[in-house]
Parts: sequence; C-alpha cells; structure tokens
Amino acid sequence: MIKNILSALALSLIFSCTKQEKIKSDDISYQNFDKANYFLEKNAFDSAYFYYNKTVSYNRDSLLVGKSLFNMAVTQSIQGDYFGSNETAIKSIDYFKQADNSYLATVYNTIAINKNDLKQYDEAIEWYKKSIAINFNSKDSVMSQNNLAVALYKKRDYESAKNIYTKLLKNDTVLSNNNLFTKVIDNYAYTKWLQNPSYNAALEFIKALNIRIKEKDQWGQNASYAHLANYYAEKKPDSAFSYAKKMYQIATKLNSPDDRLEALQKLIKLSPTAATKQYFKEYQNIDDSLQTARSAAKNQFALIRYETEKSKADNLVLQKDNEGKRYQIIILAIGIVLLIIVGTLWYKKRKQRIELEAQSSIRDSKLKTSKKVHDVVANGLYRIMSKLDNQEALKNDPIINEIEELYEQSRDISYEKQKPDGQYFHEEISNLLKSFASENTKVILVGNSAIIWDKVTERAKYEIEHILQELMVNMAKHSHASDVVIRFEKQGNKISISYKDNGIGISGTPHFNNGLTNTGNRIEDIGGTITFDTNVEKGLKINISFPVF
Repeated sequence: MIKNILSALALSLIFSCTKQEKIKSDDISYQNFDKANYFLEKNAFDSAYFYYNKTVSYNRDSLLVGKSLFNMAVTQSIQGDYFGSNETAIKSIDYFKQADNSYLATVYNTIAINKNDLKQYDEAIEWYKKSIAINFNSKDSVMSQNNLAVALYKKRDYESAKNIYTKLLKNDTVLSNNNLFTKVIDNYAYTKWLQNPSYNAALEFIKALNIRIKEKDQWGQNASYAHLANYYAEKKPDSAFSYAKKMYQIATKLNSPDDRLEALQKLIKLSPTAATKQYFKEYQNIDDSLQTARSAAKNQFALIRYETEKSKADNLVLQKDNEGKRYQIIILAIGIVLLIIVGTLWYKKRKQRIELEAQSSIRDSKLKTSKKVHDVVANGLYRIMSKLDNQEALKNDPIINEIEELYEQSRDISYEKQKPDGQYFHEEISNLLKSFASENTKVILVGNSAIIWDKVTERAKYEIEHILQELMVNMAKHSHASDVVIRFEKQGNKISISYKDNGIGISGTPHFNNGLTNTGNRIEDIGGTITFDTNVEKGLKINISFPVF
C-alpha cells in the first residue's frame, strides 16, 4: 500500500512542472529530470534515482532541485530505505522554501509515512500535523488526516483517531469520493474494533469491501481483506483464512512484497498444520529476497551518489589543472601583498601600543599631580576668594586679583581629575554645573540624561567637561547673571549644547583670554564647533556641537 501512496505523491510533482521548466527543456539538467520522471513512471527506480541525482548535482534552480530530491526520497522509500528517504526528503525542504512552499505538505506527508513504517509513531504524528497545517488541497488534506488517524490508533490512542474519522465522515470531499469514503469507514470501523474487540465491525468492513470491488480499487481491497482476516481470526478462523488467502492473491497481483508477507503471516497462523510448512517456506523465500533487494537498493543509491560526486570532483580537478599556473601566480602575488599589509599593520599596531603605554604612564603621573593641585591649592584659593568677595571692604583690594591669578594658574595645571567612584557622566556634569549656583544665580539644566552621553568617547567627555567648566567660571567672574540655562540635545550622530544667561553679555567681537582660547582648542580637537551669539537682547548665548562616532 505504501508504494501506491508514494508513487502518487511523486507523480503529482512530476506533472506540476512549471512553464519555466518546459521552456528550458533543451538544458541538460531538465533533460535529466525528464528522463528520471520517465523511469519513475516505469518503476525503474535505480535509473530514476540516477538521473534525479544528476539533476541535483548540476543545477541551481531551487524548485527543480527540490522536486528531484523529493522524488529521490520517494524511490528510496518504495525500495525500503526509509532512513535514507527521510534524509533526502529533509534536504528538499530548504529548496521548496526558497522556491514554492506549496510542495511542503507533500514532503511532510512522505516523511510521516516513512516514520510510520519505522514504527516511530510519535514522530509520524508530528509530521502529519505539519502537513495538514499547510495543506490547502482538500483531497490531500483528507489523506493526511486519515494517515494521522492510522498512526494514532497504531499507538493505541483510539479516541483521538475516532475523533478524526468522525469529522472526516462529515467532510464533503470524503462523501463525494468513493475511494476516500471507503478508506475512512474501513479504518474507522477497524479503530473501534481495536478499542473494543466485542464491537461488531463486520457490516462496515463488508460495505467498504463491496464498494472497492465495484470501483476496482485493488489497493483498497487489499486493506479490506487484511482487516477482515484480523477481525475473524478469533471469531471465525475459517473465514479469516479465506480473507487472508484473498489478500495474498491480490497482493501478488499488485506486486507488493510487504503485503504478501503480511498475508502469509496470517495464513501461517490460520492454516491447517499440513499447509503451515508450505506457507512458512514461501514467507522465508519472499522475506529473504525482499531484504536482499532492499540492501542492494540502498547500496546502489549510495553508489550512484558516490559516482556522481566523483565525476563532479574529477571535472573540477581537470579545470583546476588547466588554470593552475595562472592561479599560482595570482595566489603568489596576493600572498606578497597580504604579507606587506600584515607587516605594516603589525608595525603600526606595535608603535601605537608603545605610544599608548607611554601616554598612559604620563597620564597617570599627571592625574596624581593634578589631583593634589586641584584638591589642595585650587580649591583652597577658591574658598579664600569667595570669602574675600563677600567682604565689601576688600572687594577692590589688589590682593584679590593676585589670589585670582594664582587660582587660574593652579586650575590650568589641574586640567585633569578623576571621576568619583560609581558616578555616571551625566551626574558628574550636573554636579559640576550646579556647583556654580548661588543665592544670586540659578543654574537650570535641560536634557542632561545618561542616554545623551551613551556613545560619547572618554576623550570627548573629558574635553566637554573642561569646556563647560571654563564657561561657568567666566560666567561667575564676569556676567553678573541671575539665570543660566544649559540645554543638551542629541540629533542623529551629533550632540548640541546651548548655553544662555541673562548677564551683561559681550559687546562687539568676543575677546578670547587664555581660558576661552583653550576652550576653542578643546572643541576643535574633538571635531566640534563653538559659536558665541552676541546679538541677543540681553546676556550671552553660546552654541556648542560635536560629533558622536
């Protein structure tokens, strides 16, 4: 029975060739495919497999390769090579997914049939379900559902199988097709009898058999005789023996060795003692021949694949020999170029590593010095300045200017400082800017979030921190502003910082002292720009922007 089902599946793909395939009939790959189809129709499986394999080896058309692989899987399954068939069928899935998903249901159904014959019922059930889920053809869907129910009753899940058959008997496609209808009522009755051996299934078995005889459905008759022989084996052994003989006769007509073996098994159990030896001997002969043929087929399939791949490899070797010298020169030239490139990159990387190590050593030394200068000298001077600024009598004293000059010098030395442990950069910036707020000056920050600084390099962060510090120092010293607003924005791969205060502003062209000159140099070093807008009605507006890499 399996041979009949699989041949039908293969032929359904053979006759669904696309227009493109017919147009390309002069292509050697398509000629091989046509030859393979011809041999498959004639049941010349070795020859069919040979030409399908050649099509796969020498073609890149996904749909054609998928069909060839599937039909190879069918020939393997018909010859009893179920493991090899599944391996080949699974290879075809990727090609159908690339070209035409409508064939996948047929492939899944074929894999399920193989799993069923290997008695791997759980896996068969999963593949049948996958087939049904994407199958839009009503007749094929009914066949898959029927096969699913068979796998279910074989693993003794009778209730699930019965539920499927109950639904199928309400299906219009089943009711309008005698072949499908008899298959469903026969299997449904068989399932009910397996679940309950006292169930009277004879009427349904006979009804299905009569329709199959009328329709000349020999494969269906074969199934009916098998079920009737099993049903009557305990109740009426003579009737069971009669049906087993009929099964053997029709299986012989159909040239189905598996069904002949099944019929002989029944005859050995049911026959009189004198006839048992004859049936047993025949069973052994058929079984030995079948196993030998299947082993030979498996070896032949492997040999065909080997010879095809060997021929393909020999052709490639010949092509390589013809072009060998040219490729050797090219490879030698490429090798020399790569050697030069690798050597250059290695030298640059080594030089860069040495420079980085030197810079790191210098930076560590500077950090230690700058921390001491900042913590001890600059902060101390700033506290003294703050105290003196709050004393009216000393505001214009020359000593304040001298202290301020010392503060500027110490701050220039302490150009680097370490981040507090556990502090994020946006918090560091916030703390820096808000440290300039006082009773007379409000500092408002907008948009200074962690995400703004996410992709900013450490070098850019360092420079921006010192630029902002310089601006705030100038604000505190010169602007007399009561409100300072600093806005942070990120647009694409650029960050913009807008500074605005309501102080006295700058009249005319900005005069860059040492601090602002350093600010300009810092922003240029990170590829950014700084713009002083002196045309505002009151105060000062500064725009800073720099790229984020």
